[in-house]
Amino acid sequence: MTNPAGQDGRVRSPAVSRAWHAVLVLVVLASLVTQTVVLLGAGADVNSGESGTSRTTAFVRFVSYFTVQSNLLVLAAAVSLVLDPVRDGRFWRVLRLDALLGITVTGLVFGAVLAPLLHPTGVAWWINAGFHYVSPVMAFLGWLVFGPRPRVDGRTLAWAFVWPLAWIAYTFVRGSVVDWYPYPFLDVDELGFWAALRNTGFVVVLSVLLLTAFRFADRRLPRRG
Repeated sequence: MTNPAGQDGRVRSPAVSRAWHAVLVLVVLASLVTQTVVLLGAGADVNSGESGTSRTTAFVRFVSYFTVQSNLLVLAAAVSLVLDPVRDGRFWRVLRLDALLGITVTGLVFGAVLAPLLHPTGVAWWINAGFHYVSPVMAFLGWLVFGPRPRVDGRTLAWAFVWPLAWIAYTFVRGSVVDWYPYPFLDVDELGFWAALRNTGFVVVLSVLLLTAFRFADRRLPRRG
């Protein structure tokens, strides 16, 4: 099999990487814009199926979802890779790793826990597919095939924990104030604090395992960029 990278590890076909990430940008952007339009119109959120709240409340809830924040990180990383398929930099490394972690957790948790609870139809079906299926698969495969790597060192790994932990803190603090939680397995009002914290712990363990696997793969897979 022909090695897609040269001796220096650079991808021989950066145009393919650019095209892949351009499609990913379009998928995520279309999902975000369409959901925003739906929120402004009817106030319905595909992440929860909720409707009838004020537009401001609906939008704040929308951007509070781990799913949405993960997709925003994916969007930022994908745009940067369209511009430069071998992008690097300290901040960028953390952004890319958080995007990869967030969207992988999104895909796994949605598929295993949340998908049976939601049954979107019409335009909501397409938004849901973009957020929870197409984006996770394309982001993961894009990293696997195109890299760039190596990009995951110890410092990057440590900083990558900041955003998920900040999201957890924000979710529980805000939830205690407004009595709203983005996911049923985190709902303190319904489950109790310790049950919600236990469920959060499962996701944290999953995140640690994924970050460990990403670092291992980043060092073992063929160099890209």
